[in-house]
Amino acid sequence: MQEDARAKKLLFWGCFMAIVASAFGFVFRAFIMAQWGTQFGLSKTQQGEIFGVGFWPFGISIVLFSLVIDKIGYKKSMIFGFVCHVASVIITVMANGYWALYVGTFLFALGNGAVEAVVNPVVATMYPKEKTKWLNILHAAWPAGMVAGGLLGIFMINQQFPWSIIIGFIMLPVVVYGWLIVKREFPVNERVKAGVTYLEMLKEVGILGALVIIALSMFQLGSLFGWSTTVSVIGTLLVTGLFGFYVRSLGQPVFILLILIMLPLATTELGTDSWITDLMTPAMAEKGLQGGWVLIYTSIIMAFLRFYSGPIVHRLSPLGLLATSSFIAVIGLFFLSQATGMMIIVAATVYALGKTYFWPTMLGLVSEQFPKGGALALNFTGAVGMMGVGVVGAVVLGFVQDKELDQNLALYDKNNNTALHSTYVTQEKTGIFGAYKTIDAEKLATAPLETTAIVQVVQNQAKKDALKTVAIFPIVMFACYVGLILWFRSRKGGYKQVELETSEALPLAEY
Repeated sequence: MQEDARAKKLLFWGCFMAIVASAFGFVFRAFIMAQWGTQFGLSKTQQGEIFGVGFWPFGISIVLFSLVIDKIGYKKSMIFGFVCHVASVIITVMANGYWALYVGTFLFALGNGAVEAVVNPVVATMYPKEKTKWLNILHAAWPAGMVAGGLLGIFMINQQFPWSIIIGFIMLPVVVYGWLIVKREFPVNERVKAGVTYLEMLKEVGILGALVIIALSMFQLGSLFGWSTTVSVIGTLLVTGLFGFYVRSLGQPVFILLILIMLPLATTELGTDSWITDLMTPAMAEKGLQGGWVLIYTSIIMAFLRFYSGPIVHRLSPLGLLATSSFIAVIGLFFLSQATGMMIIVAATVYALGKTYFWPTMLGLVSEQFPKGGALALNFTGAVGMMGVGVVGAVVLGFVQDKELDQNLALYDKNNNTALHSTYVTQEKTGIFGAYKTIDAEKLATAPLETTAIVQVVQNQAKKDALKTVAIFPIVMFACYVGLILWFRSRKGGYKQVELETSEALPLAEY
């Protein structure tokens, strides 16, 4: 019995370290993205596209593995993720331009999806009576990894380490989780143990759930390969139609609503985190600090609160916690967009309190309400979030900055009888949201200091405007969660976890 408990603990920490590795990759990219932009001449939208490819392949990977994971086994999925992470580091370190960075980030996201397809259902299965609590503890790995990676990154940047060396340090948590899981056995999923069939699992997700995932995949692939919107729509309808012919179920309505909520949720948390270092750099620089300290500070708060989430979840219920978090996030984002000086720390604290419980509590909510959906329902939720922020969230924040800079600099010219806009905003590009103009970095590099200073002021304002824009998303989330709370009270007398008839003893099976 003691040996089983030790094996269970080692498996949990292996899952934990896999998420830490994902966080290392995320925070290092956030820290050196501006350097990549300068070195390789990347626009803000192109930088957003690289941030984005760190998310949407995660969704494709997690969906594909979720469909077959109970057949091929959890361990094989983890090994695939390990190989992707190692290959990503090698390619990124050797990168010489946009596409190498794009491919390296793509592979890392695939690896993230493979391990995420494992860790969430494994932890939910190991702790069937306290799913939301333990999923929150598991996902404390993300902010903990952000803090460890952030501190390490700041040290290396201050010591002027080459960015290739910084990326190489991602291998630290990758090697640790690889070592922890290589000899471990994994539990049989509660859906499988309860005798719920594969088709029943698919019916929980249903046609509408599949439609969301397939549409996100098709439109992102269309953007990548240059497909027309018509081709993306036809592809979406065709694949969804084949899926629907097999399952003949629209899916659980509440589940469909929850995965749609993941779109604004992921943008609020991960989309903002992608840009928070760059967005806060000007204000923090006035205090002689790097913008990355804001990300580290908010991550410390998140890690601590997630580790001690049990009493809060018990008191508020998952839905109550999510509604409260959404309300706080709205205040935090508006506060961040206006804060200056030391008030930035206060605003960042409010923002951190708001975003802390979003992701793991949503996973816990889905796992508790739709256990028949097994690994598929749980992982579809995370996949929609990651793909949504990749397709929309990270890119839209970069796009907003480029558009605001375009408009604000044109307005400055009009009010001051200058020609800064026509001189420096000359590069025309096309992204997922359409055509836009951006600054020619080479021209600006040779501009007079006075001109550079003016453009910098306009850029800083555009960055703050991006935070105001993203505050719309938690407002929508708050309304949805309040609606669900009222629905549960009217239909079920309040929130209650759905439990399958499974054995308390969850056997471990070598796949």
